[in-house]
Amino acid sequence: MAESILFLTGHLAKPRLEAVLTSMDADFAWKVLDIGVKVAALMTEQIILRRLPKPVEADRIMLPGRCRADLERLSAHYGLPVVRGPDEVKDIPVYFGRTRKASDMTKYDIQIFAEIIDATAMSVEAILERAEDYSHKGADIIDLGCLPDTPFPHLAEAVRALKDHGYKASVDSADPDELLRGGKAGADFLLSLSEDTLHIAEQVHSVPVLIPKDHGDMDSLYRAMDALDAKGRKYLADPVLDPINFGFMRSLQRYARLRRERPEVEILMGTGNLTELTDADSIGTTAMLLGIASELHIKNVLVVQVSPHTRRTYEEHDMARRMMFASRADNELPKGYTDGLLALHARHPFPLSPEEIAEAAAEVRDKNYRIEIAEDGIHIFNRDGHHVAQDAFALFAKLGIDDDGPHAFYLGAELAKAEIAWRLAKRYAQDEPLDWGVAADAPMDDRTRLKEAGHTLLAKKKRKAS
Repeated sequence: MAESILFLTGHLAKPRLEAVLTSMDADFAWKVLDIGVKVAALMTEQIILRRLPKPVEADRIMLPGRCRADLERLSAHYGLPVVRGPDEVKDIPVYFGRTRKASDMTKYDIQIFAEIIDATAMSVEAILERAEDYSHKGADIIDLGCLPDTPFPHLAEAVRALKDHGYKASVDSADPDELLRGGKAGADFLLSLSEDTLHIAEQVHSVPVLIPKDHGDMDSLYRAMDALDAKGRKYLADPVLDPINFGFMRSLQRYARLRRERPEVEILMGTGNLTELTDADSIGTTAMLLGIASELHIKNVLVVQVSPHTRRTYEEHDMARRMMFASRADNELPKGYTDGLLALHARHPFPLSPEEIAEAAAEVRDKNYRIEIAEDGIHIFNRDGHHVAQDAFALFAKLGIDDDGPHAFYLGAELAKAEIAWRLAKRYAQDEPLDWGVAADAPMDDRTRLKEAGHTLLAKKKRKAS
């Protein structure tokens, strides 16, 4: 027997919701109930409890995505699951898997080595603080970067401190003495050894990362690998990724050759030569590199964050490795899994057409302004009018708010946000922050209760009271 779902909504959204559900040819039975509010997002837990009597003849109740209510309490009250759907009505088909069944985005198989490039100049306490930050952003191994001709007297102490605090640690140095000291202190990995420095691996338990003796010399890398294979030692191999226009494609060929000729070897790829040395938003570069790593089954990436334009690189790598894992596991394109790597543009930026917005505007009977965006620009409307522009400044004279400073400030801020969203083709929702994916932290949002009054509303009430 097909599942039965009761959709709760408001006056304005009911016709659109019914149209979307009808067009879906859904494999479940459904019914739409207007709970008695104009805007679905204004529905509250108390309104639902007052206006939806028990028993409910359905297997599940679905609330609008922006409805603020405690789902567990409602589920307990009605004795059946109460869930929150997508924010936008037109996203309901995707929610129900009309494009792809939802995948588990908690899984990944790539380890992130997070290099602290200036560890030599940092105290042990500062190193631990940085390690905590990087670990929170997705790092699995904390890599201590050593600088040429720069003493690192507290290297061993730093390694032991990281280990004592539960971190995996690696030491990254061109100085054999520093690698040896790091290994003896308990580092989990040493970056990097060549066939000339393999003797260090014999003196420590650390897993070495092997690189060619001379840049691009794959034969020397293979000799080093063969030597450790003969002794049964674990290692990671890194042919070294080069920057664009300085051997990038040749270096990719080296990784492909290594995987083809040594299908079982554990490989590490450093991504910084692309993310740091290319003046392009690193979020797309990272997605491509992690896609390459996924195809070649590279299970380790060395990540650095130096340049300001790569300030979110750990979050980007973490999201990319999850998406690529899900894509490969599902044998699907890396498309439709997450919006986390879509910082500038949305896949479906305009959920409503200009005609649909006009229909909604015609139903409004109060003075409160609603703001939407569509292909043709920014829409703002209330009972007194519906205005459209592509420049937010062009709308001010039509709004009648010259003598209402707080309201003017609020609408100015919202219209500016709407214009940014329209110009970039991003999703816009009034009173909600723009979604920048992993490129920026999203404000905390508690959807179990209504938002508190904003600054402009409080200022307006205070002015009236005085």
